Amino acid sequence: MALKATIYKAGVNVADMDRYQYLDASLTLACHPSETEQRMMLRLLAWIKYADDRLQFTRGLCADDEPEIWLRNDHLGIDLWIELGLPDERRLKKACNQSGQVALFTYNSRAAQVWWQQNQKLAAQYRNLTVWYLDDSQLAALAALAARTMNLQATLQEGIIWLSDEQHNLELHPECWQAAS
Repeated sequence: MALKATIYKAGVNVADMDRYQYLDASLTLACHPSETEQRMMLRLLAWIKYADDRLQFTRGLCADDEPEIWLRNDHLGIDLWIELGLPDERRLKKACNQSGQVALFTYNSRAAQVWWQQNQKLAAQYRNLTVWYLDDSQLAALAALAARTMNLQATLQEGIIWLSDEQHNLELHPECWQAAS
């Protein structure tokens, strides 16, 4: 029997001071059986970082042809492609060619550092690619917020993300390894 995804509900209040973006959203996240809570919470953080009314979670791990999160325009083109992990060259090229802007969130300190050393020159070829890195300790603190029902407040300013629920307050500093030009 196949395992089913675990459903998480998140009420998120976002105040992005850098982009003057303020919104309340009710999100549903499906955590695939092979996905960790850390990865799922990184998906949520990526959504918060680029918060928009039209930003949507996709089928993610279940679909090779879709990103984790995307922002589609009225003509069904992809304005923003958000990817997690350490993609291979083909996937990175596909994302950058199909979308106006690509954001990659890397994690897993040891593997991410090695991946970046091997792929930094390749990534530099893509002017629409931004690469973010979240270290293991910040990712663990983020995962501690995971609950089947979450109410989160997020404030973003000058590259820092303050995230809180009823019991916890986090200050996250995603490191920008490459900014889109």
